Amino acid sequence: MKHNKFAVIGVGRYGINIAKRLAEKGAQVFAFDPDEEKIESIKDEVAYAVTLDATDKKALKSQKLNDMDAVVVAIGENFEATILTCVHLMDLGVSRIIARASGVHQKLILEKIGINEILTPEDEVAFVVREKLINPSILSFLQLPDDYEIAEIVAPKGVLGRSIDHIEFRNQYELTLVTIKRAYCVTKNGEELKEQHVLGVPSSDTQIEEDDTLVVFGTSKNVQRFMDINEL
Repeated sequence: MKHNKFAVIGVGRYGINIAKRLAEKGAQVFAFDPDEEKIESIKDEVAYAVTLDATDKKALKSQKLNDMDAVVVAIGENFEATILTCVHLMDLGVSRIIARASGVHQKLILEKIGINEILTPEDEVAFVVREKLINPSILSFLQLPDDYEIAEIVAPKGVLGRSIDHIEFRNQYELTLVTIKRAYCVTKNGEELKEQHVLGVPSSDTQIEEDDTLVVFGTSKNVQRFMDINEL
């Protein structure tokens, strides 16, 4: 894997999650925040963490951020600081800037100053919550353009005991089965637990079992149709 270098400016709850996930993937992560306590909480999990006021252009310049593959501006409540930081980063020649916005007005302002990649965590969370409330069988999903999604769904009753070949995901539902997560009983510390493991690329004669989670790709409409038909 290529060892990418990323900077995360603002390591509140949202920024710290981004930094940790990037580090888990082997990336070199540089974390910056004016709050010393937040920097202390993440310093052991990233390559470099320093207390820094990102609205200070000289301080930003000293970090050579234009050498990064991308800089994520994940500042939370202080939107003025987000704007000023983004402007400084653009002036310093940072090629890829990803910024956080709360709501459509902040997103519009960031677009106007030239930021093309914008994170809207509140909207994303609301969308996920909405879908899970409407359909509890959807465990998680990744929304894609043009109404496509990759969804993890509880295997509906109508497909239990049937083989993948017999279900005909493509022909009957215009879906692609990506993989199956299957629950296995394991013993840990003398206690019997259930753990899910990915089956990889399942063969056509693999049968769907109770407690399986199906990972499918297709339009939201077809995912819903598959669940509706097979829950009967």
